Amino acid sequence: MNIARIDLNLLVYLDVLLRERNVTKAADQLGISQPAMSNGLKRLRVLFDDPLLIRTSKGMTPTERAQEIQPIISELIIGLEKAVQPRAKFNALESEQVFRVMASDYAEATLLPPLIDKLRKHAPGVILDIMTPSDVSFLDVEQGRVDMVINRFDSIPQSFHQKVLWNDDFSCLVSNSNPVLERFSLDSYLSANHVWVSKTGMGVGVGMDPADVQRLGWVDEALSRIGQKRRITVFTRHYQAACMLAEQQDLIATIPSKMARQHENNPNVTIVEPPFIIPPIALTMAWSPLLQHNPAHRWMRQLISQTADDLNRLY
Repeated sequence: MNIARIDLNLLVYLDVLLRERNVTKAADQLGISQPAMSNGLKRLRVLFDDPLLIRTSKGMTPTERAQEIQPIISELIIGLEKAVQPRAKFNALESEQVFRVMASDYAEATLLPPLIDKLRKHAPGVILDIMTPSDVSFLDVEQGRVDMVINRFDSIPQSFHQKVLWNDDFSCLVSNSNPVLERFSLDSYLSANHVWVSKTGMGVGVGMDPADVQRLGWVDEALSRIGQKRRITVFTRHYQAACMLAEQQDLIATIPSKMARQHENNPNVTIVEPPFIIPPIALTMAWSPLLQHNPAHRWMRQLISQTADDLNRLY
């Protein structure tokens, strides 16, 4: 049978009839006449090729077929009612929703602490499930299994919605005991040892080749444009590790400035401007079109954007 030919009103009639087991009461509940309900029952009997309700000494009794389909019909009606109801507004104060957010180490260290502070004030029951770029694929995002991704992307699927949260320049984090600080110049920078750190996009990473300048990213591409190359002795995918190594070793960490400023009050390191021009980078938030109009998701995106704006004004 072609479902498009079924009058859905009949299913509503059947749901009430099977609950009330009385044509008159069912008609009253639906606000229709008894003859209209009786006619509906006749059509239902033809549709299901079954009497559905039989008059007995105990009143109208559902047949075996009616008992079999009753929970199915009831669940269908409930689902339809939910589908046509206006979507409720997101109540941040009462919500206990879990938001799954993929965030790079850079975003996690800079953006998420003040974001969590805002959540504790405005949505204390909301839970953040923070995932790393290696945990997530673009397919996970496209299908809505991950709410949003926050990172620096070389490319994003065209179907995704996206917003640049901020642009950031670069700074060098150097241990106060590193002799390079005595005269910080391009020559001293190039003669020093460096820690490389980056994790762009998503997916499981692979090992780095110091000779592959294009894959090394912004800092090394900028050096390449002036015909120079730095000596990288440590590769890491974690900014916090790079900062720790810069503090404890004779390694220079050339990192986004908002990350470097996390260490402004650290007495063991100095933040200095790179001795060459490095183009700024963009921190981007991206999400699936499936979640574009979701009220909770819209609220969270707005909160993230506000937090990013606050940080941009601060740094």
